[in-house]
Amino acid sequence: MSSPKTSRKQEWSPHMWEGCHFVAWARLLVRNRIAVGLPYWWIAIIITFVSFCHTLLSILQNGWYGPQIRRTPISQAPIFIIGHWRTGTTLLHEYLILDERHNFANTYQCLDPTHCLLTEDFFTRFVGFLTPSHRPMDNMKAGWTRPQEDEFALCMLGLPSPYLTLAFPNRPPQYPEYLDLEGLSRRELANWKRIFFHFLQVLTFKNPKRLVLKSPPHSCRIKTLLQMFPDARFVHIMRDPYVVFPSTVNLWKSLYRKHGLQTPTFAGLDEYVFSTFNRLYRKMEEGIPLIPRGRFHQVHYEDLVADPIGEMEKLYDRLDLGGFEEYVPRLKEYLADNSGYETNRYQLDPRQRAEITRRWGDVIRRYGYETAPIPAIEEKVIAPTEPQEVHAGA
Repeated sequence: MSSPKTSRKQEWSPHMWEGCHFVAWARLLVRNRIAVGLPYWWIAIIITFVSFCHTLLSILQNGWYGPQIRRTPISQAPIFIIGHWRTGTTLLHEYLILDERHNFANTYQCLDPTHCLLTEDFFTRFVGFLTPSHRPMDNMKAGWTRPQEDEFALCMLGLPSPYLTLAFPNRPPQYPEYLDLEGLSRRELANWKRIFFHFLQVLTFKNPKRLVLKSPPHSCRIKTLLQMFPDARFVHIMRDPYVVFPSTVNLWKSLYRKHGLQTPTFAGLDEYVFSTFNRLYRKMEEGIPLIPRGRFHQVHYEDLVADPIGEMEKLYDRLDLGGFEEYVPRLKEYLADNSGYETNRYQLDPRQRAEITRRWGDVIRRYGYETAPIPAIEEKVIAPTEPQEVHAGA
């Protein structure tokens, strides 16, 4: 499998762990036996210092806003975008947040969640130079104010997450039980719910509109999310697995390089992608029947790219969102402004394609990709008018 073509040189950007609360950072170090690679110690020292600052600012935010946040109701159940990494979840997220009735977690809020109410306006206005202009894995534009995966906020707040593997990629995968939240003790699950709900209260306190949330791990958490939000809506986006596999491998490689505290060897990465894909679809398909009628919709990435207006109209109708006529001019404007694109290209050799078919064949058949023509393994990367940042999904 060849690497994607890139025409843009690597840019400096801060490590995501620089947003950690001190307790979260200390726990991550201890769990991994402080296995920081020698070339990365200076980064670890900076993170340690910055994490103290985050802790102090979090105390200030809690003192100033804490009671108000805790009283903030989430009156409209969120819309959750679910699907595997690199299936188009980011594109669908971009489309849905064009609706002025919707709110979302942005990059700053997810990477500095402990004090974003105090500091977001300053940082997003005056310190934009601290973020790269483009994402490392696909050259999409990046920045503080674009939508982000709320899973990153949970990491910064100290919750266990599989995403913590990004910090120490040569160690065993971190907290696999937190992908689907099954196997947790009652206390652990209650703590996850409490911290996640509090973060959503922070977002709602700042903007009371309906939240549109996107994190691939939520695909495995439908049961828990419905316990918290019985009226939540879910949109699943699917994409050709023969494209998803090389794109996901490239995703994790780029994030390991960018945010790891070790020089990654990528040992076992292909197997991790294969097994996680099957686990995600197994858990997601167990959860989908629990969703009430009229609260779930499924779209194929290929259809969304070919006919975005038609597919979004179906989504609005199926989920009974209303307001499509008011929304569609904004979607048309977005599509016109983002008509240019770059591509990532991958090549699968026959052995790799055969292995994908063997390992993912059941999912390929269920979602209608067994008769699809062999793809060119080319990704369409739409460049948003405003920046994005550290996405794990696409």
